[in-house]
Amino acid sequence: MAGGSFTTGTVTKERAEQYKGRVTPYVIVACIVAATGGSLFGYDIGISGGVTSMDDFLKKFFPSVYRHKLHAHENNYCKYDNQGLAAFTSSLYIAGLIASLMASPVTRKYGRRASIIGGGISFLIGSALNASAVNLSMLILGRVMLGVGIGFGNQAIPLYLSEMAPTHLRGGLNMLFQVATTLGIFTANMVNYGTQKIKPWGWRLSLGLAAVPALLMTVGGIFLPDTPNSLIERGLMDKGRKLLEKIRGTNEVDAEFQDMVDASELANSIEHPFRNILERRYRPELVMAIFMPTFQILTGINSILFYAPVLFQSMGFGGDASLISSALTGGVLASSTFISIATVDRLGRRVLLISGGIQMITCQVIVAIILGVKFGTDQELSKGYSILVVVVICLFVVAFGWSWGPLGWTVPSEIFPLEIRSAGQSITVAVNLLFTFIIAQAFLALLCSFKFGIFLFFAGWITIMTIFVYVFLPETKGIPIEEMSFMWRKHWFWKRICLTTDGSI
Repeated sequence: MAGGSFTTGTVTKERAEQYKGRVTPYVIVACIVAATGGSLFGYDIGISGGVTSMDDFLKKFFPSVYRHKLHAHENNYCKYDNQGLAAFTSSLYIAGLIASLMASPVTRKYGRRASIIGGGISFLIGSALNASAVNLSMLILGRVMLGVGIGFGNQAIPLYLSEMAPTHLRGGLNMLFQVATTLGIFTANMVNYGTQKIKPWGWRLSLGLAAVPALLMTVGGIFLPDTPNSLIERGLMDKGRKLLEKIRGTNEVDAEFQDMVDASELANSIEHPFRNILERRYRPELVMAIFMPTFQILTGINSILFYAPVLFQSMGFGGDASLISSALTGGVLASSTFISIATVDRLGRRVLLISGGIQMITCQVIVAIILGVKFGTDQELSKGYSILVVVVICLFVVAFGWSWGPLGWTVPSEIFPLEIRSAGQSITVAVNLLFTFIIAQAFLALLCSFKFGIFLFFAGWITIMTIFVYVFLPETKGIPIEEMSFMWRKHWFWKRICLTTDGSI
C-alpha cells in the first residue's frame, strides 16, 4: 500500500474494554491439543544430544568421533568436535528455516490448521526415515523432513494459540507451546536413558519414537477448528463469528468481532506481506521478530540441551550419569515453565524476561569460574564440583524456563497485526532456526576453542538482551491481539519511528 499516513494496527479505535466472554473448556482443549505440536521440537532437541553420545550410533555413522571418544587423555573440551556430527544435528534447522518461510502463504490462505496437519505428516515421514537409516544420507534426509515438520508447526502453533486465547489469559495459554516443548525434551532424555542400554539398535528406537508426538499433532490437527481470525481473514464471516461465540462462551462478541473484521479488511488489501513488513510503520514488529528469537538462542540454552550428555561426559561424568544429569535438566525446564504460566498474565512479560536474564547471567558466570579454576584440559572435576556445576546449570535452566523459553515465542506471536501476522511469525521461526543452526554447528568448535569461556560468551549476550528488553520492549499484558498497534504509539522510542509529522501512523 502506498500513500500518506497509515494505521499500523489493523483497527482504528480501542475496544478492549468492550470485550466480553470467559474461558471455556472448548478453548482450553483446543489450545492443549494444538500445543502438543511443541513436543516435536522439544523431543528432537532432547533426543539429538543423547543419540550422538551413544556408542552404537557413533560406530555406525561417525566412526572417527567414536575413536576420538575412546582416547582417555585428550583435550576434554574437544572430544566431540566433528563437523559431520554437527551437520547431523544442524541439517534439521536449515530445512525448518526454509519450510517456515514456505508455511507463511499456506497459513494465510488455508488457515493455521492446514500448516499444523502438514507439519505433523512431514515429521512422521522424517521419524520413519531416521529409525530405518542405513547410511548417513538417509539419516540426514530424515532430519530434513523433521525440519520441514518443525518449520510448519512452529510457524502455525504459536499464532493459533494467541488467536484462540482470550486477552487476559493469552500469555498463559500461549505458553502451553513451551510446556509441550519442555515435556518433549524431558521425555526424550528419559527415552535416551532407557535406549542406551539396548544394544545395538537403541538409537533407532530413540529416533523412531519421534513418530508419537507427530501422530498426536497430525490427528489433533484434523479435529481442531481453525481460529476465528483466520476464518474471517479468508472471508468466512459467519463461520468465524459462530466460532468466536463458541470459544468465548457468549453471544456478546461484537467488539472483538469488529476488531477482527477491521483487521481482515486491511490484511486482504495487502498482497505481499513480506514486502510490507519492511515498511517503516512495521519497524517495531520487525525488530522484535528478529531480535526476540535471536536472543532466545543466544542464551545458550539449546547448546546445553543439545549437548548436555556430551557436556557432562566431557566434565568426567560416566555415560549413565551424564544422561541422568541431562534428564534432570530437562525435568527442571519442564517444571519451571509452569512458573511462567502462573505469573505471566499478572506480572507481565517484561518482569519475567528481566529477572530471568539476571539469574541466567549469574549462573553462566559461576559455571565459567568453576570450570576455569577447577577443570583443566585433561582432568576431571571432583564429585563435589561436578554436582555444583549441575545445580547451577539447573538454576540457569529454571530462569530460562520462566523467561526467554516461553516468552521468546509468546511475545512475537502476539504483537503482529493480522496483515503481516503470518509473515512476521515466519520470520520469527526462520530467525530462531537460523541461530539454532549456527550455534548447533559452532558450539562444539566454540567449546573446544573457548573452553570455559563459552559460558562467559553466552553471559555477555544475556546481558545485552536484558538491557534490550528494559529499553525497547513495551508491556503486552492485557492488550487485545488486534489492538497492539496502540501500544507502539505510546512507547517512548517506537512512537518516534512510527509516527509521521502529522501525528498519524
